Amino acid sequence: MTVAIVIIVVVLLVAALVAIRISGRRRPVDGVASFRRHIDALSPEARREVIDRVQNARDSGKGK
Repeated sequence: MTVAIVIIVVVLLVAALVAIRISGRRRPVDGVASFRRHIDALSPEARREVIDRVQNARDSGKGK
């Protein structure tokens, strides 16, 4: 009987720890924040190319 209680307590503790770890995770960042972090990590030359592509895509979308 005592062994069963110890096993139940251990299982409950493990389940509680797993629940805490899952709930403690950060939510995924939105696309805009991820894009800005990516741009900030690029060199100025690479950044210019990406920014030009985004602006071209934006400009081509306005014509529709």
